Amino acid sequence: MFSTAAMPRLFSNGSKQPAAAPQDHSRSPRHHHRSSFKSALEHISVTDAFLRGINAFRVTSKGKLEPATLTISSDKFIISVLPRTLKLERTASSGGSGLKRPSILSRVRSNGASIGSVGSNSVGGNSLDGADAGFSSNPQLVVDIGSIDRIQSGQNTLLFEKARQRERRQSMSTRNLNNGIPFLDEKRSFSLIFRGAKTLDLMVDEGGDREQILYILNSIVTEYGRAKVKVGNEVLLLRYIWNDVDRDDSNTINEKEMGELLNRINFQTKEKNHGVVYQKFAKTLGLSKDQRKAGLTFDQCVTLLHKTKRDTWQVKPVTQLFFDMFGQFMSNNKVRKKVSADSFLNRFLRTVQGEENRTMEDVMHIFAGLHELELADVANYITQPNYISLEQFEAYLLSQGNDIFNPEREKFCKSDMTKPISEYWINSSHNTYLTGHQLTGLSSVEMYTKALYRGCRCIELDIWDGGREEFNCNPIPIVYHGHTMVSKILFEDIIKALQVFLMLHPKTYPLILSLENHCTVPFQQVMASQLKSILGDKLYIPEESSLNGPLPSPHQLRGKVVLKGRRPVGATDDYDTDSDAAEDDMTDVQSVWTEKSSVSQGKVPKTIKIAPELAKLTLFHGTKFKTWVDSTEAPSHHMHSFSESRITSLCKRNQSHNWILYNQTHMSRTFPSGTRIDSGNYSPILAWSTGCQMAALNIQTPDEKLRVNDGRFRENGGSGYVLKPSILMMKEETDPRSTHLEVKILSGSCLPKPGGLSTGECIDPYVKISLFDCHDGREVESSQTTNAVVKNGFAPIWNFEDSFHFDVKNSSVAVMQWTVW
Repeated sequence: MFSTAAMPRLFSNGSKQPAAAPQDHSRSPRHHHRSSFKSALEHISVTDAFLRGINAFRVTSKGKLEPATLTISSDKFIISVLPRTLKLERTASSGGSGLKRPSILSRVRSNGASIGSVGSNSVGGNSLDGADAGFSSNPQLVVDIGSIDRIQSGQNTLLFEKARQRERRQSMSTRNLNNGIPFLDEKRSFSLIFRGAKTLDLMVDEGGDREQILYILNSIVTEYGRAKVKVGNEVLLLRYIWNDVDRDDSNTINEKEMGELLNRINFQTKEKNHGVVYQKFAKTLGLSKDQRKAGLTFDQCVTLLHKTKRDTWQVKPVTQLFFDMFGQFMSNNKVRKKVSADSFLNRFLRTVQGEENRTMEDVMHIFAGLHELELADVANYITQPNYISLEQFEAYLLSQGNDIFNPEREKFCKSDMTKPISEYWINSSHNTYLTGHQLTGLSSVEMYTKALYRGCRCIELDIWDGGREEFNCNPIPIVYHGHTMVSKILFEDIIKALQVFLMLHPKTYPLILSLENHCTVPFQQVMASQLKSILGDKLYIPEESSLNGPLPSPHQLRGKVVLKGRRPVGATDDYDTDSDAAEDDMTDVQSVWTEKSSVSQGKVPKTIKIAPELAKLTLFHGTKFKTWVDSTEAPSHHMHSFSESRITSLCKRNQSHNWILYNQTHMSRTFPSGTRIDSGNYSPILAWSTGCQMAALNIQTPDEKLRVNDGRFRENGGSGYVLKPSILMMKEETDPRSTHLEVKILSGSCLPKPGGLSTGECIDPYVKISLFDCHDGREVESSQTTNAVVKNGFAPIWNFEDSFHFDVKNSSVAVMQWTVW
């Protein structure tokens, strides 16, 4: 997003490393500045049973329960899952416990041989699985604490769904003969969600204390989050790869392991030079022959990484910037190695960054955090609290505190949540249940949980008549993509997952359920009953009298589930399904009459029956679009749905301003074309430019259009609601503000291999800069790329003399995306 203050700034390269910000502003910097990150978690109390191993069952990618042992390393950084019968193999190595560790999140080992990739990326897989056959060929799996996004109790993942289905298929006699494998128990189950998509799904053995395990793991993850903001990128990177490279747990890296270390950090040197690099560096540290043979310690390796980055033949952009802003020489004619708080505030923050509201108190807070950073021993440490070094200045540039995203836009503003809900953009999902392909993929309750944690606040359910219960013949509503080969899930299970999320996040802003309802009345009645019984007072039930005025605000609906569907009972020309809206697009936009989409001569409109029990629970009533005059005069809770082709058509007909006026008081939802069977996405920019609140995307597909959506909804604290810009709330037609951007890409730091893999060649990174914009009712996209830096993802430097120029046509909705490839 764009703002005048943001344009001239120097920004972080996108590193997730947050800015250091200690709570105590008055603390003086320590002399040695070492926070010992590698031992940062050791003080957390863990039961002896957890260290030895807790009996559990792990869910495989096929939904099978396998006996397992859950353990945590003594330093608390590594969670391991081993087969119940696996014995730890000890070595005679000195200086450590000798436990042979597999590669973290990269591969598993059996007798020292690499046998598989950890973390399946298959459709609907996303499991921590090195081999589908189970533990027989995959003896040990590990998860690094730093990769964990969240820990959730219960069985709301795809693998648990598969396990439940597998259990239903098995007869009681078969189960009893199944080697003592127990029935699933939700109260003993939990999942580790890591890297945004992968899951490790476990159930503790009978008599095990799940709550104690969850308390310990959550404490460790929380403490890790606090500790990592006090270290530089090199320290964080080395800690993350340390257990991969130090496979024998000797706490040192020897000459043979040096090549693997350099490959892991994406810094290529010729294999014959690995030993030379090691010996030369060891000698500069003054290590004896025996010490060099024993290997480099963690702190010594941090120093090596720092020297590798610092001692480049290229001019470092940060050094040039440092001298340009603060002068190469100080008043005593010595080369500048530090900068004062006053210069940092006035010459950098206020002048270069355009952060005119910054104060000296802000600067001292930043400096206090930088003085707490754990950096390499060769870094130029500054002991005066009102000065920082060049290395600390570079650390700030690479921190989240200097993120390219405007920090003021990212802050949550509670006072902005009191306007009618029609005045907000809302993070929205299309066909939320799907894990992949629209015609042949899997459906999963887990996708709803993923959508909610991703920030979506409007999710979609396609509900159909299912079967009936075996004994009482009660209807069972199901969710799936109708008339396709995708799998089916229970409507009830989805509502239970929403209830769990609301229980954990009671202050979340309203969750809108877009019900694409294909059910007959008896099944609708069951839906209404399940919604009320499961959600209770979390379900928003609108009073009839409240439907005549403006829509309620997100604040008024906080913690509630709101339904979008059909409200009036007995309506014959209204609809709310995507398929109906798509059919209208076919007839209205293309004027093509087909057997499915047309109302041919002599045909009457289809009659839609709605159960009164469900209708009275519904706030937003989907209606057929006729004219903007009719739509604007309709009650505010009436709304429209349009496919992506309709967006373009309406904008081309110069109806954008009419749509903007409509969206000031009413709601609109857009969704991808039915031709996107691979679940690809359209750009939401054009829909946003008309004030459309819900531009629904296929969140199962992490393409660049979904990243545009992610960028938009970083605003307002990731609440899923962003107040629309003032230009979209004006009654008079107003030309959007344009601007010009000049972008320079300088350097990067500690870039990973694709997908976070630990194996493979060193990367050749380059940066793609893309502008997603709109002008005169059409989308405008443009992209430019930097040169590729060959075999160096550790500290790449691009041609920073090159500039990239972009003309922004509509700065109120345009999004610029930086992608590192």
